[in-house]
Amino acid sequence: MQLPFPLAELPDEFAREKGRKLFAGGGAEFVKGVVAMSGLPDGDRLEVCFAGRSNVGKSSLINALTNRKGLARASNTPGRTQEINFFTLEDTHYLVDLPGYGYANAPLPIVERWQRLLKQYLSGRQNLRRAFVLIDARHGAKAVDEEIMSLLDSSAVTFQCVMTKADKVKEADRERSIEATRKALARHPAAFPEIIMTSSEKGDGIETLRAVIATLV
Repeated sequence: MQLPFPLAELPDEFAREKGRKLFAGGGAEFVKGVVAMSGLPDGDRLEVCFAGRSNVGKSSLINALTNRKGLARASNTPGRTQEINFFTLEDTHYLVDLPGYGYANAPLPIVERWQRLLKQYLSGRQNLRRAFVLIDARHGAKAVDEEIMSLLDSSAVTFQCVMTKADKVKEADRERSIEATRKALARHPAAFPEIIMTSSEKGDGIETLRAVIATLV
C-alpha cells in the first residue's frame, strides 16, 4: 500500500530536460522587494512562491535552484527577509521568496505587517501556480508551519512540501520527521500529495524541484 504523501520520485527524461533548460541559462535576476500590494510586478508570467520558517534554508534553496550563489540573501540572522522578493527566471517565470515566519524576536508590528501582506498576496495573485512550503528535515512540521498551510487552504493555493537540510539528519531521525510532516499535511486539503526531499549543499532533490516548476501549467 502506498504511503500518503510519498517522497517524489526522480523526474522522467522529459521533465528533467525541461527543468534543466529552464534553469540552465543562469538568467535568474532579482526584480524587487515588495512591502505593499501596490508594489507587485505585473502578473504576466507563471509564478511559484517559497514559504518557510526563518532559518529553514529558503534562500540557500533558491540559490541552489538557480545556480546563483548570491541571488537570494542567505543569512545566519533569522528574519532578515522582511519583504516579498521577486526574481525573474528567463522571461516565463517569477520565483517569489516570502518573508520567513515563526521568528519570535521580530517586533510585533513587523510580524503583523508580514502576515497582512502575505494574506493579501496569497489571496490575490491569479498567476500563482504553486506554493512550496519548506520544512526542516531535522524537525518536521511544527504548529507554526500548519498556520501557513491553513492560510494556503483558505486562499485555495495548492502547496507542496519541500523538506530541507536532508544531509543534516540521521536516517532514523529523518524518517520520524517525514512521518510527522505527513500527519500534518493530511490535515490540509490544499496540500499536493508528494514531498520533495532536498539538500542545498549536496544538491539532493534540486533536479526534481526544477522539473516540478518547469512542468507546471
